Amino acid sequence: MRSVFVFPTGERADTVASLDRHLPQQRDPWTLDGKLYIEIDDEQTGYLFSDWDPDDVAVLESTVGHHPTWAVQIDISGRIDGTAEVHQLVALLLEHGGVAIDDYSAHPWTLQEIEAGTVNDGLRFFDFRAYRELNRE
Repeated sequence: MRSVFVFPTGERADTVASLDRHLPQQRDPWTLDGKLYIEIDDEQTGYLFSDWDPDDVAVLESTVGHHPTWAVQIDISGRIDGTAEVHQLVALLLEHGGVAIDDYSAHPWTLQEIEAGTVNDGLRFFDFRAYRELNRE
């Protein structure tokens, strides 16, 4: 299972309402065609940042200007590519700003960077193929 964490701007309730509108008749977790599994994670009742490198959290804080206390966690089945689905959902969640972080880099990706295919340290957002190539032994 691969993961993406999305830190949208705005209130948590607004993000939940948006997920409810676009993925009706389900709630935390939401699913997208049985391919993406979506939930809200937080520090208070969940595990957000529990296994993150402190330097990665510091980069995120610097980018967003504060310490986020919640995020949308998207888990992607290993049975599928998932790139199109992840991009679609992240575009929805970052419509009004924020950043996303994937399993392959600690770079906080803006929607503009994702849509432009920006390369950071040899990787694009959710670029598992290039990551594998870069990390072959």
